Amino acid sequence: MESALRLQSVTKTFGATRAVDTLDLDVRRGATYGVIGPSGAGKTTAIRLIMSILFPDSGEIAVLGHKSALEAKDRIGYLPEERGVYRKMRVGDFVSYIAQLKGVPASEAGPRAARLLKRVGLEGIERKKCEDLSKGMLQRASFVAAIINQPDLLILDEPFSGLDPISVRTLKDVIAEEHRRGATILFSTHIMANAEELCQHVVMIHRGRKVLDEPMSGLRRQFNRAVVHFEPIDPAADLSVLGRLATVREVAPATDGCVIHLKSGVDPGDAIREIAGAVAPARIEIARVRLEDVFIRLVTEETGEADATEALRANLQGVGLEGAAV
Repeated sequence: MESALRLQSVTKTFGATRAVDTLDLDVRRGATYGVIGPSGAGKTTAIRLIMSILFPDSGEIAVLGHKSALEAKDRIGYLPEERGVYRKMRVGDFVSYIAQLKGVPASEAGPRAARLLKRVGLEGIERKKCEDLSKGMLQRASFVAAIINQPDLLILDEPFSGLDPISVRTLKDVIAEEHRRGATILFSTHIMANAEELCQHVVMIHRGRKVLDEPMSGLRRQFNRAVVHFEPIDPAADLSVLGRLATVREVAPATDGCVIHLKSGVDPGDAIREIAGAVAPARIEIARVRLEDVFIRLVTEETGEADATEALRANLQGVGLEGAAV
């Protein structure tokens, strides 16, 4: 399948800092790619290189069959990490203006803007000035401006940062609609759960270097055979008995039951039968590998920075980093 986006050995330095380090990336048309990694990993720099906001020190970039995003700008939708609007313009005029810059006829730009603003929960704000919107409303309006031209390539840099859960769900639904329409989608995030939900393919970056480039289908087939998730039929069941089973090393409480860590070398099938015989299960399953755990394992294996695991995990979960804006 033809590539929508291709990077070959792309490097970008700022002084002594190598923000992007010999990055290779091949995004197939119609795919949904997530570029994931902790804050400061180089995700935004990579996107700015793709968009020709910055230029690489070395390497080559091709966008929609062109040597530069500037040659395909009308076919690209871009939501930058630092949202940009004309603050004195009214919201409807701003979105319509962006649409016309991207080649949408004036007669169609206004109705399309109104329809999309309504779709993201901003119905009736067309006459408000951009500077009068809350942070969350401004972000949703910027998202509409990114998709108003029905782009072939949609690039979203931390699109859910700072949004309340309802707005996050709405934007995820619209992103899925854009994908079904045929758009190729590339988005960056440091929240691994977002990538797990939306992506067909994930690229993990740490300190400017790619540490993983895999389809989600392959990652989803991986299991942590030493961990079992268990939910009892009876919410009041005594789960302490599970800790005394011959196959079980540790039982940790969870919101809907418990997480059971098996002893080394135990066959998971034998353990599941033993657990189910001790307490009647409503749900019992071997734990699936999470992107967060994959990333931390890869980074610690490569760098030996085991002491930084908790800080990395907090960053990837957005602990202390995300605020909700409405």
